[in-house]
Amino acid sequence: MAQATGVATVTDATFAEEVLAAEGPVLVEFTADWCGPCRMIAPVLEAVAEEQAGRLKVVLLDVDKNPETQAAYGVLSMPTLMVFSAGQPVKSMVGARPKRRLLQELDDILS
Repeated sequence: MAQATGVATVTDATFAEEVLAAEGPVLVEFTADWCGPCRMIAPVLEAVAEEQAGRLKVVLLDVDKNPETQAAYGVLSMPTLMVFSAGQPVKSMVGARPKRRLLQELDDILS
């Protein structure tokens, strides 16, 4: 899988620690190797992770290797972007999008 710079990979085993117990908001991309739009959004997530470092943590979860977390949150389409805050999902977006639109959609979380 193409690993985006500044974007960590989480697993079923590390999800609670890395995402649910995180101090600030965490954007999780539910992704898969076979997903074309996931590859398209990788540079967008990389840029957002860099620009929002310290304000927003960005991580990837491979649904094929981590079915428990995928099932727990009812994720059916890739990429699904889910924002977690204080251990709860607070926003969910499906599909690739340009950086400007993603930042607009995250505005309420980042402000």
